[in-house]
Amino acid sequence: MLEAIDVHADGLKRAALAAGPSAPVPNCPKWTVHDLVTHIAFVHDTSTSLAMGRPPHPEPPSGWEDVLGWWDGRRLALREALARNPDAPWTRRMAHETAIHRLDAESALEDPPETRFSPEFANDGIDEFLTFVVPRRGFAIGVRITTPERTWTVGTPRTEVTGDADDVYRAVWGRPHSAAISGDRLPAV
Repeated sequence: MLEAIDVHADGLKRAALAAGPSAPVPNCPKWTVHDLVTHIAFVHDTSTSLAMGRPPHPEPPSGWEDVLGWWDGRRLALREALARNPDAPWTRRMAHETAIHRLDAESALEDPPETRFSPEFANDGIDEFLTFVVPRRGFAIGVRITTPERTWTVGTPRTEVTGDADDVYRAVWGRPHSAAISGDRLPAV
């Protein structure tokens, strides 16, 4: 998962630089690319702080170049902190947080690349969403999720989500997808 953080952070940064700080982020309609990069830098800093047992930095810088530099530092600190304990839950959490926000940055490009996640990574992201994010955010859901490799059932299913792992991964995270969804809407994240 450490390598996934690097790969997706690099992809996010490439897209952010190409799109520019004022570009709107269609996947996150209230954000610009600058907002997105500030968010991921803050999340990486907070996760580093949690992994190392220290308080987070109070606030990211506001200027685009400053935020990019601050994020580079936070990424290195996160990598170093998680390398000490690669099996810590923050490693998995940051791999998926960074991957999903990579899609967001790419959505800001005029011609977004066709980024696809491997079934192994996507299925892990679905599992992480259901076992880590849903309980911590207090979502009460009833869902059955099926990919070719795996099926999850949480509660009494009122929602069915099926498709290849990549599309289902995007669907549970509220990103554009081609998964089939029937029944109730998934919770917004």
